[in-house]
Order: sequence, then C-alpha cells, then structure tokens
Amino acid sequence: MQLPAGDPLRGDAEEIARAGERAAALTRQLLAFSRRQLLQPTVLEVNAVVSEIENLLRRLIGEDVELVTVLDPACCRVKADPGQLEQVLVNLAVNARDAMPEGGRLTIETGYSWLAEGEHGLHAGAYAVLSVADTGSGMTEETLSHLFEPFFTTKERGKGTGLGLATVYGIVKQSGGEVVVESEPGRGSRFTVYLPRVAEPAALNGDGSGRPADDAGSETVLLVEDEALVRALARRVLEEQGYTVLEAAEAPAALELCSRHAGPIDLLLTDVVMPKMSGCELAQQLASLRPGTRVLYTSGYNEEAIGQHGVTDLGGAFLSKPFTPSTLARKVREVLDT
Repeated sequence: MQLPAGDPLRGDAEEIARAGERAAALTRQLLAFSRRQLLQPTVLEVNAVVSEIENLLRRLIGEDVELVTVLDPACCRVKADPGQLEQVLVNLAVNARDAMPEGGRLTIETGYSWLAEGEHGLHAGAYAVLSVADTGSGMTEETLSHLFEPFFTTKERGKGTGLGLATVYGIVKQSGGEVVVESEPGRGSRFTVYLPRVAEPAALNGDGSGRPADDAGSETVLLVEDEALVRALARRVLEEQGYTVLEAAEAPAALELCSRHAGPIDLLLTDVVMPKMSGCELAQQLASLRPGTRVLYTSGYNEEAIGQHGVTDLGGAFLSKPFTPSTLARKVREVLDT
C-alpha cells in the first residue's frame, strides 16, 4: 500500500501477497474437506468462483486431462459459503479425473434456468446452473442409485473414502439446491448443480492490492488481540480509515481501559480465543458496562474450537483470519451500520 505503482519492489510485494492469499485459500479448502471450517454464507457470482479456482483445478486433474470452462454471462448470483462451493467443484473435478485414468476432457459450464414447481424436486423459480462433465468411463444404473450414499465407492480399497460425492450432495442441499446426474457406461458423466438465484449484489473482494475500500468512519473501536502483529496491523488500518482505536492485548486490560475511557466505545473488535478470558466473556462483561457497544469477533480457529469458548451464534459479526486490510475495513463498517 505504501509503494507507488512504478516502484521496482511493487511487483515483488504483490507476488508475496498473492502467495499468502493462495495459502489461505488452500487452508480453507482443506478445512472444508474435513468439514471443520466455519460456515459463512455470502452472496457469490458463480462465474467468479469458477474463475478463481480454475488454476487449482488444473493442478488437481493433471496435464493429461483438458479443462474447458464455458461461463455464461447470464449466470446469476447465489448465497452460499464460498469455501463450500469451491469444495463442490474440487470434489466433482477429482471424481471426474478418476473416471479418466487415460486422460480426457473436463468441461465446467455455468448458466441460468427457470424451473417449474417440482422440477428436479425444487420449488418454482430462477436458479444458477453449474455443470461438470467428463469424457470418462461413465456409470451404470446400479452405481447411480447409490451415488450420494456416504462411504459408497467404486474405487479399490485405499483409493477413495466414498465421501466426496456425499459431501457435494450435502453442501448443495444445505444451500437450497439440487444435484442432477446423467451418465452412461462408456459415455462419461455430467453433474448439474442447481442453486437458487438471489437478487442481492455480490460481496466485494477488494481491488487485489489489500487497500481498504471507502469504508471510513469516525467511531471509537476497542481492539483486543493477543497477537502483537495482528493487533498492530488492525490498528494501523482502522486509524488510516479515520477511527479512534483503543487497544489491549488481553481481556482484563481491555476492561480496565474501558472503565478509564470517558468517551463512547462504538465497537468491540475482539479475538475469540485468548488467554485469561475469551472474547465472548469479554463481550458479556462489556455489555453491562457499555450496553450500546457493538461486537465484531475474529478468529482463525474452526467452528468447534470457537464454540468451546462460548460463541455459538456469530451471525454476520465475524471476521475469519487471515484477513486483508480491505476486508477488515469493510466488515467494521458493515457491523457499525447494521
């Protein structure tokens, strides 16, 4: 953010940032695979999700499988957890790759469809369509009848868990959609995912530089974070956006700071898992001292670990680590304005 566009170090810094973003994306996908990620449904452009994961899919399927993407500009927005939707694509791509041991073509297409009441078991309405087709070995009617059963697999022992397609089915159903499969032995397979269209605008991902969007404010934020580097970054970002920042490394110090501060505290931005006292306990105590203060939680832990620290319903007031400056500024503004 400090380097001008023509600085020779700018390209290196941007590449470092992209490497960090790829590492974060891979971690989210691993957590999704093990079903330990914290779910955060948001409004997504289906085409954007496919484009962002395309390079990963190419590495997964190998050089002997050609990947073709056909993205329909009419494809609409859906509300789903981005990590889960990526996992659907990963699982379907890996399944297709395994059906083409000697190579072939994997085609991912997006589109838009209006379904009548009861069509594919869904309510009438507009749906985004995401299809994954392969030129592999195909499946028999018997295999198709068991396809989404947990632990059902046609692969030899040690080659598959039988959870990939079951996970796909669960994710799509949880998002209010349906999966339709067409396949014949020797003629490949096509998995078509239908997800309900939403009219809300898609969430922004920033400009790629990490620079905060126009989310400035003048409120006072109490920042509580035991990791010094994260705390320093958060303070810097918020102060550059115009906020007054009070900071503490742990909850007891935050409560003492709160009792000494004469002015208002508009937002508590707190880590969930901290020594001595969790962010949830801090928020509960702060509520009696400052009943009008809003709360934004942040954590890099999974849902189970966060739940053990008393946070069972985060709603929209949660920011997953790692986060960029633009994401932090936007989320703070969102919570203050909600």
